[in-house]
Amino acid sequence: MRTVNIHEAKTQLSRLIDQATKGESFVIAKAGKPLVKVVAIDAPSKSRRLGFMAGQFEVPDDFDRMFEAEIDALFGTGA
Repeated sequence: MRTVNIHEAKTQLSRLIDQATKGESFVIAKAGKPLVKVVAIDAPSKSRRLGFMAGQFEVPDDFDRMFEAEIDALFGTGA
């Protein structure tokens, strides 16, 4: 990720914003110390890999009733 100093950010703000909207986020620093990170609002966040374990395990049909007797014995829910 690119780091720019405050002076450069001031003088080239339009260009830097255009780059950020294209997914090229950057950091603004003062005296070499990072202060802020600039990213586009609609920049995609870390994607979630839905279904990446499909077919690797099965959920039992009685999943919602598993260990019902043990839970009732422990907590006396009377279900």
